[in-house]
Amino acid sequence: MTVVRDVPKQLFIGGSWQDAESGRTLPVDNPATGEELCRVADASPADGRRAADAAVAAQPAWAATPPRVRSEILRRAYDLIIARTDDLALLMTLEMGKPLAEARAEVAYGAEFFRWFSEEAVRIDGGMMTAPDGRNRLLVTRQPVGPCLLITPWNFPLAMGTRKIGPAIAAGCTMILKPAPQTPLTSLALAAILKEAGLPDGVLNIVVTSDAAGVVEPLLRGGQIRKLSFTGSTQVGRILLAQCADTVIRTSMELGGNAPLIVFDDADLDTAVEGTMVAKMRNMGESCCAANRIYVHTSIADEFAQRLTARMAQLTVGDGTQPGTDVGPLIDAAGRSKAHDVVQDAVKRGASVLTGGHLPEGPGCFYPPTVLTGITPDAAINDTEVFGPVAAILTFDDEDEAITAANNTEFGLAAYLFTQNLDRALRVAERLESGMIGLNTGLVSNPAAPFGGIKQSGLGREGGTVGLGEFLEYKYIAVPVA
Repeated sequence: MTVVRDVPKQLFIGGSWQDAESGRTLPVDNPATGEELCRVADASPADGRRAADAAVAAQPAWAATPPRVRSEILRRAYDLIIARTDDLALLMTLEMGKPLAEARAEVAYGAEFFRWFSEEAVRIDGGMMTAPDGRNRLLVTRQPVGPCLLITPWNFPLAMGTRKIGPAIAAGCTMILKPAPQTPLTSLALAAILKEAGLPDGVLNIVVTSDAAGVVEPLLRGGQIRKLSFTGSTQVGRILLAQCADTVIRTSMELGGNAPLIVFDDADLDTAVEGTMVAKMRNMGESCCAANRIYVHTSIADEFAQRLTARMAQLTVGDGTQPGTDVGPLIDAAGRSKAHDVVQDAVKRGASVLTGGHLPEGPGCFYPPTVLTGITPDAAINDTEVFGPVAAILTFDDEDEAITAANNTEFGLAAYLFTQNLDRALRVAERLESGMIGLNTGLVSNPAAPFGGIKQSGLGREGGTVGLGEFLEYKYIAVPVA
């Protein structure tokens, strides 16, 4: 297809497109068909070092670039992304699988990070005060942290990149972006857009690789990288944190999730079902914020399950490029197997399947929207981040029971609750151990909000004014005054 053909397939280092030093390439497949879309350059550790050298060389000049210049580059890139919505959406659908409607929504959402941070770039502040003894003036400034390594997952190919690149550009940091090997094309297209928008050479470097450990570890231990921003699994996050310790690298990490969704007996059921559909089925459930454990008050559990099942059963599964598709394929065969395995495990332990729950025949990594009830405490789905279109309904009798169950996890990224009682809403939201709460809504993501979790769901925040601060250091200057 034209959109695939037009994307550069090389590494982006020092402002130029370059082949991998070894000449190796890796395939990019369409999960809807299993067919190869194209091949892209496969970086080696040596390529990673070249990217780091380019970022380090560009850092002084980029840090000294006026904030308004950085702001206008981001704004031009925002305009270019919006103008190319259809092409970028189709590119994402082809390499990742999500339906075109969701891909277009991601383009709008992802572009908004560039617009938001273009506005924040000119508002980086500091301060001055008189010391308590009156002898000194205390001057505080904020400066870019320095060269950054940005590692993004495959589930939101555009937004994960813009959410990290936007604040880094605004703050004056240079970058190496390592996108997921399953979905590199959107990141490469984004690099071309930023170059067109006037981003100086070396500020953004992109290395796609099938050898993530081999490329990343030397960068983290090499002393050139001053910040790591990673989105991915908690397991990998732990490894990266250990590697960052050697050179005390500043880190931001958005890790795994196991989001609870609580529906109280006074909830508006129409709102609760709609919110659950959004929280569960956005991106086919392939989201760290996806509702994984759905707790419904016993008195309304049957009606809620019937309504949710009816909605899930109506969804059309198919190739995301085709009109009318609601649910595209999962990213790969391993992802589909994981979803099916937790369903089979739950059924083996006594759960009932209200819809879905089977492996479809034919090519592609498709899995039907599935609703389970009668989940037992020992079922794997209670502790597994499913990353698929599987809704597990559990029941509770009182508020304390629901909160205890919701918090019974090592994760704390997102949580959702549905109630019409304001006192209960605030009380429960404060007790839930999550970095983000959706109150009577299934959508928490917003470029203007601090996105991130607690416990083993991560460190730091992305988005909002806090997201910009993650790329800035404070510097204090003591000024004696006679």
